[in-house]
Amino acid sequence: MVDTYSKLQNILKTSATSATAWVGESGGTWNSGHHLVTDAFVFSFCRYLDQLGMCAVYDTKTYCRQTLVGGNYGLLNTTTFVPNPDYYSALLWHRLMGRNVLATRFGGPKKIRAYTHCAKQSKGIVVLLINLLDTTVVQARVAFNSTWSLRHRHKSHKSYRSHKKELNGLRSRAERVRGDTEREEYHLTPKDGNIQSQTMLLNGNALNLDSSGNIPTLEPVFVNSLQPIIVAPFSIVFVHIPYVVPPACR
Repeated sequence: MVDTYSKLQNILKTSATSATAWVGESGGTWNSGHHLVTDAFVFSFCRYLDQLGMCAVYDTKTYCRQTLVGGNYGLLNTTTFVPNPDYYSALLWHRLMGRNVLATRFGGPKKIRAYTHCAKQSKGIVVLLINLLDTTVVQARVAFNSTWSLRHRHKSHKSYRSHKKELNGLRSRAERVRGDTEREEYHLTPKDGNIQSQTMLLNGNALNLDSSGNIPTLEPVFVNSLQPIIVAPFSIVFVHIPYVVPPACR
């Protein structure tokens, strides 16, 4: 996948055309997708957000999701119009990730995806981490130098339930005032640890519409900057670091 984006970028750079790269009909699988795959949590972490990250790195200007409603790959359920997990992934991406992309390297397992952008409409940067490992909890630290890098430690066979307890121990926006050395984290996991679940959890809480059909508030947890970023198996984490503002983000 990376090779495809890279080759297209090189073609556009070396040609006289003013054309830009687009991704269209990005439904993931042919024939209207596959139930409990393209309309479930698994698709967010193994394909959708990873593709958005890669597209941005290789200067793809537009990404067209197939579809908003329709088939098993819609962002909304075809019959109830309730958001599928990818809807919330797209919403967090839209709210948090700015247009400027920062070079990022993860110095650990290859099945950890890492992308960094300038924050959107706020100070600092946002790091997106995707853990494709099924039993390994990753503890990452962000190192800032001439080339962005993410150092890591990892622990194996740590249960999803244990990770949820750690998240519940973090303080929410309503419980405290953010300090200058705290970051905001948005942990996305599947209900009951089942990656084929159509219910996505944000920091351990199910994302469900209210009785009026309103989208739930997407609140982060606040974590002291001295603590590592904990990325559970088969999970996604958006990390907003407001106290780090590199030149590209000023």
